[in-house]
Amino acid sequence: MFEKSIKLVSHILTVFVMFFLADGFYLAQKGFVWNNGTIELVKPAQAAEPVSQNIDTRSFKIDAQYVLGRHDAPVTIYEFSSLGCSHCADFHLGVLPKIKQDYIESGKVKLIFADFPIDKKSMQAAMLAHCMAQDKYFDFLGLLFKKQLTWGLSFKTEKLLSGYAGGFGLDSETAKKCMKDDKMAAEIMYVRQQAMERLNIKATPSFLVRSSGGDDLITGAPSYSELSEVLNKKLLD
Repeated sequence: MFEKSIKLVSHILTVFVMFFLADGFYLAQKGFVWNNGTIELVKPAQAAEPVSQNIDTRSFKIDAQYVLGRHDAPVTIYEFSSLGCSHCADFHLGVLPKIKQDYIESGKVKLIFADFPIDKKSMQAAMLAHCMAQDKYFDFLGLLFKKQLTWGLSFKTEKLLSGYAGGFGLDSETAKKCMKDDKMAAEIMYVRQQAMERLNIKATPSFLVRSSGGDDLITGAPSYSELSEVLNKKLLD
């Protein structure tokens, strides 16, 4: 009996180790590593090739609470993104910093982050982000994308998100209220619905690049060169 128990425990441990190794390999392939107790995104996964289309999308308008860049910039990027989407994280952490440096900081382009949550956890993260101060919003988005797999796979997502918010000056009680705010949830879902109905957005990330000369829709995560080509064209409109 004792020998059977030993074999059973040994089998369970073997399965656990094999699962851990396989899981670690999978995460590494996706660009995630274990760092100081958390799983972090360190390299981008491969995204589908973006498809750019010239379309008439002027009926799409939202009142943007947060804008990255000058409000009077001639070109606007609407980023339709889910905080739980890995390709969205690839763009936000890998491509956006270069776009910010070359186009946004010079006043040529501004970016509006349009929440397109794909699940409950993404919605909670989006709602919490909307409680951030103007000057902390995009930095908080960056942290959420960087820690995406940690809170996304956790059984204590709400607690983790509240902890992240605490580092940006939001107390835990306020954070909990933010993640249960029905009015805020309705506003986020309204933008999501408008994107689906007026722009036919079906996947994340997607981008609407708007200028006086018209709108371009990009589906998928564009590289820096692909997006800069569209921006340069728009700046000539």
